[in-house]
Amino acid sequence: MQLNGAEIVIECLKEQGVDTVFGYPGGAILNVYDELYKHRDEIRHILTSHEQGAAHAADGYARATGKVGVCLATSGPGATNLVTGIATAYMDSIPVVAITCNVGVPLLGKDSFQEIDIAGVTMPITKYSFIVKDVNQLADTIRKAFRIAKMGRPGPVLIDIPKDVTAKKAEYEKENPGVYNREFTHIDEKEVAAAAEMIQASEKPFIFVGGGAILSGASKELKEFVEKTDAPVTDSLMGKGAFPGTDPRYTGMLGMHGTKASNYGVSECDLLVVVGARFSDRVTGNTATFAKNAKILQIDIDPAEMNKNIIIDQGVVGDIKAVLRKLNEVLPQQDHAEWMKKIQDYKEKYPLKYHEGVLTGPFVVEEIYRQTKGDAIITTEVGQHQMWAAQYFKYTKPRTLLTSGGLGTMGYGLGAAIGAKTGCPDKTVINVAGDGCFRMNMNELATAVRHEVPVIEVVINNHVLGMVRQWQDLFYDERYSATVLRDAVDYVKLAEAMGAEGMRATTQEEFREAFAKALASGRPVLIDCMIDCDDKVWPMVAPGAAISEAFDEQDLKEKNR
Repeated sequence: MQLNGAEIVIECLKEQGVDTVFGYPGGAILNVYDELYKHRDEIRHILTSHEQGAAHAADGYARATGKVGVCLATSGPGATNLVTGIATAYMDSIPVVAITCNVGVPLLGKDSFQEIDIAGVTMPITKYSFIVKDVNQLADTIRKAFRIAKMGRPGPVLIDIPKDVTAKKAEYEKENPGVYNREFTHIDEKEVAAAAEMIQASEKPFIFVGGGAILSGASKELKEFVEKTDAPVTDSLMGKGAFPGTDPRYTGMLGMHGTKASNYGVSECDLLVVVGARFSDRVTGNTATFAKNAKILQIDIDPAEMNKNIIIDQGVVGDIKAVLRKLNEVLPQQDHAEWMKKIQDYKEKYPLKYHEGVLTGPFVVEEIYRQTKGDAIITTEVGQHQMWAAQYFKYTKPRTLLTSGGLGTMGYGLGAAIGAKTGCPDKTVINVAGDGCFRMNMNELATAVRHEVPVIEVVINNHVLGMVRQWQDLFYDERYSATVLRDAVDYVKLAEAMGAEGMRATTQEEFREAFAKALASGRPVLIDCMIDCDDKVWPMVAPGAAISEAFDEQDLKEKNR
């Protein structure tokens, strides 16, 4: 049947099972929005306050549900406002399809009003960027975009459609996209055998889990693999929830703000098994000293990750779920009781701790965990509060911590929370934010109110840019350049002005009461939590240092005596 380009866009979204899109309209994309209006009972549109919020919401929706997130924007500044959100998804391998519309084909390349080469702009931060100048190619391009976003290592794809293409007609025939199977069929059996041999030869193995294990849906296979290997487990920020944070084998996060148990254990192990992690500099510290006593076995779907940041001894390329399944079939039960006891001793000797009796970020996160019984989706912004959310909430399931790991995007969390709650309406969704980050995209609180999305915004308010100040305090002789935010902004009044409920907590008891009330309210709530400006994230590894040199507040006091 003959349909115009805008109708083809909507029909293709319906083909892909899209039930929600996030966006902001404008002149160039009006034809698509007009068609979207006609299908509003089939595809829900969330009108965000800013296009960046739409991109983050699509990202949060994708992370929470495992589906492809979709965002829409018009040409020019509408399209460029998506860029930070697209880059965030790219760095964390999140499947998002961003659809923009541009000026008509005859006006391209002529500096027309609100024209930008958004396909060119986003080329380095997408898996693929399309511009569709022929309506006859539109349907196939959209289908291809969704396949690319999901296949192999996931990531964002951009489709730019000139306005006249959305008006022209073409023959459209519905297609069934089928079920995409992520698992590689061509896993090298020799690589699997070599990996199994390395594990059996090891006396002190350690397993390091990254976000790839979550994207693969490999939690069940991972747990079996850990138990067969009889090894302790650490994770990256992106890997949280792939392996249960309540399991006795779990040692906490690895790296700059990882636990001493994890950092010391990885520094002493004789085999490091890396499952879907990319050796971020925030994990490795000084690469010359990282896991220096260990052979390194890396499992990843992307061959480009092999030997990229750290030289490895053996790699297995393939979907993590499929690789672990194969390893579990051939690996005999291992026994490393002595090694496991040593790591357990580290856990007992070096627990995470914070100042008691006063309101702090760690207390807030632990109280959220207690009141939700760990059954919640946590989104975060970027900074101290992000690290506390990673350290003090015990993630037992995948897709329950949504955070910007690779790009470190301030302003990510609130949009992501809206996307997550939209995709998982039965889940409690809390965004843990810093006051500096909340300022970035606080306008999305109005989005939550407008669409009745009951997210809870917890602002850890220290009136400074906390993580930057921490570095200034420790490494810049307390020169607090441009990091003090002491002004007259009242976040409680701001929340109320946007139609949300606002509360303030200055003590532990006040936060307990406020959060309990927020959980019961069923509407968007902001809690402004006042903490000390000099609270820090511990432990810490200095930039460029070895992770074995992790230090905490007590170590610093003893050093300065």
